Amino acid sequence: MDSLLEAYQTYLSDEKHASQNTLSSYMRDLRQLSEYLEEYDPMDLREVHQATIDAYVQWMTGRGKSAATVTRSLASIKSFYAYLLSTGEVKSNPAKGVAAVKVERKFPEILTSREVELFLDQPQCVDAKGYRDHAMLELLYATGIRVSELIALNETDVNLGGGFIRCESKGKERIIPLYPAAVKALSDYIKDIRPQLIADPEEEALFVNMNGERMSRQGFWKIVKHYQETAQISKDITPHTLRHSFAVHLLENGADLRSIQEMLGHADISSTQIYTHVVKKQLKDVYQRAHPRA
Repeated sequence: MDSLLEAYQTYLSDEKHASQNTLSSYMRDLRQLSEYLEEYDPMDLREVHQATIDAYVQWMTGRGKSAATVTRSLASIKSFYAYLLSTGEVKSNPAKGVAAVKVERKFPEILTSREVELFLDQPQCVDAKGYRDHAMLELLYATGIRVSELIALNETDVNLGGGFIRCESKGKERIIPLYPAAVKALSDYIKDIRPQLIADPEEEALFVNMNGERMSRQGFWKIVKHYQETAQISKDITPHTLRHSFAVHLLENGADLRSIQEMLGHADISSTQIYTHVVKKQLKDVYQRAHPRA
């Protein structure tokens, strides 16, 4: 079993160029299937059939796994067996005929324009940390990039004169413009603050922690949570909340879906279309609250 999983992990990493998060998620799901088989239905992964996967789905549901978790796990298993089918290890995909669990659609949390202003105003530009945090939050809302892309940025990815950043993800590069306030925040940070923070003159990272090393996901998550508390915003704000808010606010102000898709780095337009549903839902909620006969 381990050799099959190791070969698949290599395939995802080297040939599919899967992100570290995707890789971790897929392999976690497959190891859980492997552990289930060892305990409840001992067999080689190549011997698994549809009834086995059906039973596994029922087992996960019975253990209280959410519909979203079960559906994601099933997708991982289908992908794994599609790979085994392509390599000749199996003659059919045992997960192909297994129905996905119906997932209740949840729309992403969106901040209002006022809440965004309040949130972005929280870092106080009176010390190095305040300037750095202000620049990070302004950049995140200005561009809608993912937190993984934010912390991966190097100083050379910023073009202050042109007013844009260069962002690379999954082997693809995109150029995203910046509004003046974000350019100003980045300029202040890069010219006056970053040189004070970096531990190594050769450091390439745009954003560093207080030890002078590249900012981590966990470190930035703590920053976001801190300013959510100081802003006293009741909504659960995550680094992704600003990405969602960026997209919805652009859509509300007339941006077309294709442009938003390109800035967000979505491979498929369907991933961007969810924001049209968010806008429609917001309009419906306003109508229900405001119309005298609603």
